[in-house]
Amino acid sequence: MRPAPTLSSNTQATLLLTAPLLTGNGREDAASSDRLTPGEYKRLVRSLLQMEMQPGDLLKSGSEDRLLASQPVVEPVVEPIFEKARLQRLLARGFLLSQAVERWQTRGLWVVSRADALYPARLETLLHEDAPALLFGCGDISLCETGGLAVVGSRDVDESLIEYTRAIGGLAAKAGKTLVSGGARGIDQAAMRGALEEGGPVVGVLADSLEKTALNREHRDLIQDGQLVLISPYDPAAGFNVGNAMQRNKLIYALADAALVVSSDYEKGGTWAGAVEQLRKFRFVPVYVRSTGDRGRGLEALEQKGASPWPNPTDGKSLSAVLAEPPAQVAQAAPSVADWGMAREWLLRLDVPQTKTKVTADLASHLRVSSAQAKRWVQQAVQEGLLQKGGRPVGYAASRRQASLFQESQ
Repeated sequence: MRPAPTLSSNTQATLLLTAPLLTGNGREDAASSDRLTPGEYKRLVRSLLQMEMQPGDLLKSGSEDRLLASQPVVEPVVEPIFEKARLQRLLARGFLLSQAVERWQTRGLWVVSRADALYPARLETLLHEDAPALLFGCGDISLCETGGLAVVGSRDVDESLIEYTRAIGGLAAKAGKTLVSGGARGIDQAAMRGALEEGGPVVGVLADSLEKTALNREHRDLIQDGQLVLISPYDPAAGFNVGNAMQRNKLIYALADAALVVSSDYEKGGTWAGAVEQLRKFRFVPVYVRSTGDRGRGLEALEQKGASPWPNPTDGKSLSAVLAEPPAQVAQAAPSVADWGMAREWLLRLDVPQTKTKVTADLASHLRVSSAQAKRWVQQAVQEGLLQKGGRPVGYAASRRQASLFQESQ
C-alpha cells in the first residue's frame, strides 16, 4: 500500500478554519461554533486565489489583517465577510489540532484538503469549489481515481436482493473495475462485500463513523493489502446525520464511471434523493436501475426521470463495455468543466520544480483536457508570471513574486 498523504500546511489551515476537531468523546471544542460554513470557505478561497495565495499562507503571523484588507467592496454589507477575531479564534486551535492529528495517525487515518495535489481530481473536476474542503480516509487514496461502478440502494431489503447485489460486486471485480458505494447497511455493504470477496478494489464513501469502520479488523487487512479505501468528508468521529448522508451521495457518483440503483423507495430516502439529483442536476455519470424482478415504484419512477434499465452484463467484458459507453443521458448533457481558473489554481501548487513536459502531462490528466490545451495554459501561466523557470534541466515551479497577504499595502 502507498504511504499515507502527509499533512500539508494547506490542510492544516483548512482543518483549523472548517473542521469541528472532535475529541474522543465526540464533543466539539469551544471555538467550533465559529467554523466557516462551506459558503464562507468558498469566498475565502476566492480571496486567496485573487492574491495568488493558498490556505496554508494564513498560518503566518499577521495574515488576518492582510486578508481583511483584501476583501472587495461588493454590495452594502453590515459586517465584513471575515471577522478578524473569528479567524484568530479558529487559527489559534493549533494544540487541539495536534491532538486530533495524533489520534488520526495512530489509527492509520489521513486527511487531505482541496488545495492538495493528492485530492481526488474527479471530485475537484466535477464539483469545482463545491467539492468537500477536506477529505478524511484510510487506505490507498489513488483508488479514488480509478472510476468503476457505483452501486447504491436501500438499507432494508430482502435476502434475494442482497445476493443479487453481491453478484454485481463480484462481477465488477472480475472485470477489473473498482466498486464504489456508501458503506451503509443493506445494498451498499452487499455490493462492497461481493467485490472484496472476488479480490476487487473497493472505495467506500462513508457518511459517518470513519474511525470506527477503519478500525474493524477485517477492514484493516483489506486496507493494508491496498484493496479497500474508506473516505469521508466528515470528521472521523462524527456520528450519523441525515444531512451528511444526503450530501455525500454526489461523491459516490462523481468517483464512478456509471451507477446502478438496485432498490429505492419512492420520493423519499437518500437513495432516491441522490439518484434524482444526478438525473436532474449533476449528470456526472449514466444512472441505471435494476431491470429484473419486482422493481417497485421507486425504480420505475427513476426510469421515467431518465435512468436507463440495467443491461444485465454477464461477464467482465460486457460490464466493461457498459462502463465504457455512457448513454445519451450523460453524453448530451455533460458540461465542459475545465477552465483557466482551475488550471491556475492547480499550477500554483507546484512547489517542487518539474519539467515542462511533466507539468503539461499532469495538468492534462488532472483536468482531463487535451495536451494542447494544457500546454496553452502552462504558457499562459509563464506569461503571467505564475510559473517561473529554474534548475537544470529546466523546471517550472509556482512563482512567489506576486502580491502577498503579508506585504504591507501600498
